[in-house]
Amino acid sequence: MKSWVPALGLTGIGFFIAGCIIGGLLGGKWLDEKFGTEPAFLITGLVLGIALAFLGVYNMIKPIMDNIRKGGKDS
Repeated sequence: MKSWVPALGLTGIGFFIAGCIIGGLLGGKWLDEKFGTEPAFLITGLVLGIALAFLGVYNMIKPIMDNIRKGGKDS
């Protein structure tokens, strides 16, 4: 029964990555339409979305990796 728990965690990470990138793109597109600066904010939103996704995934996976390094079992 516990074998599906890590799979759900990875699915959540995938949705987090997609949400950050899509949110950055949509926010950038909205700002470009509002200020007429196409594609400046779109590119900026994409870069910020990717950076936020990277940092978020790093913070999600860091405790798991620390636990593995210490030799503990992930419960």
